[in-house]
Amino acid sequence: MRNINKLGHKAISVVEDIGLIIIAIATVIAVGIEVATMLKARTVTLADLLLLFIYLEVLTMVAIYLDSGKLPVRMPMYIAIVALARYLILDMKSLDNWRILGIAFAILLISLAVLVHRYGHSKLPYNNTHEN
Repeated sequence: MRNINKLGHKAISVVEDIGLIIIAIATVIAVGIEVATMLKARTVTLADLLLLFIYLEVLTMVAIYLDSGKLPVRMPMYIAIVALARYLILDMKSLDNWRILGIAFAILLISLAVLVHRYGHSKLPYNNTHEN
C-alpha cells in the first residue's frame, strides 16, 4: 500500500512539473509576442510594462513553486493588483465612477489581504511539523 501511495505521489508531482513547464513556456511566448508588438508599434506604454510585469510575476511564481514545492500565496495577490491596475489604466475613459471605485476598492482589499498575510506570517510562523 505504501508503494502505491509513493507511486501516486510521484505521478502527481510529474504532472505538476509538466504543467508548470507548460505555463512557463506559454508565459515566455507571451512575453515574446508582447515585445514584438511593442517593437512593431515603436512605442512602449504603461499598459505594456504592466503586462510584462504580470508575466514576470507568473514566471517568478512558477520558479518558486518548482524550488519549494509550495505555491506562494502572495504572488497571485500581487498579480491581481497589477492586473486590476492595468485594467483601470486601459479602460479609464470608458468606466463609470462606480466601476472605478469598485476596482480601486478591490485593489485596496487585496492590498490589505497582503498586509494581513505578511503580518500573520511574521508574527505567527508555521512550525516545521505543520504543512503549508
